[in-house]
Amino acid sequence: MRFNKIQVLSTLSSTGLAPVFYHSDSEVAKNVLKACYTGGIRVFEFTNRGEFAHEVFGELSKFAAKECPAMILGIGSIVDAPTAALYMQLGAQFIVGPLFNPEVAKIANRRLTPYIPGCGSVSEIGFAQEMGCDICKVFPGDVLGPNFVKGLKAPMPWSLLMITGGVKPEEENLKAWFNAGATCVGMGSNLFPKEIIAAKEWDKITTLCRNSLAIIQKVRN
Repeated sequence: MRFNKIQVLSTLSSTGLAPVFYHSDSEVAKNVLKACYTGGIRVFEFTNRGEFAHEVFGELSKFAAKECPAMILGIGSIVDAPTAALYMQLGAQFIVGPLFNPEVAKIANRRLTPYIPGCGSVSEIGFAQEMGCDICKVFPGDVLGPNFVKGLKAPMPWSLLMITGGVKPEEENLKAWFNAGATCVGMGSNLFPKEIIAAKEWDKITTLCRNSLAIIQKVRN
């Protein structure tokens, strides 16, 4: 592995942002990854969404190692252990899921690969932590809201939480999450507007990433 577990977790915590992206065209994915990298992003979640997504990821993984050497590339939308193993073999440095599956935790722990499962309740987060998940994904964020994060952190202050779903590159939105106690956020469609991708305006993605990181730094201070 290019990055160990501690490097992945500390980079996620320090930057506070992981873009969440999928595209079936590997060239588009490479351009988006590079645009994010130029904008200061160092953790990137590609999602296992479409047919042959693993082939696109394999190409992206090789590209990242060569063109974006400090980028930590992980895989999202993982719901079962065999798929997690496939992506780890293709170079995934961390695994994210919409749900918590203990079998994925086992396979990830065996290789000291961070597993960030999607959890929607306090009990689920507690069980995931018991199974060795250092960071848990609060999902869907827009349904659960910042009050869920704040409420959970009161009795479980050690919890490290990544918010995905409903996160926007806007100060009011990001401030609400980080004030509530979020460790980091995952941002998808709001960071990659369809019209920008279609027009291949990669510099606009770089700007959105740079601005988002600046906002996060500001609201944390």
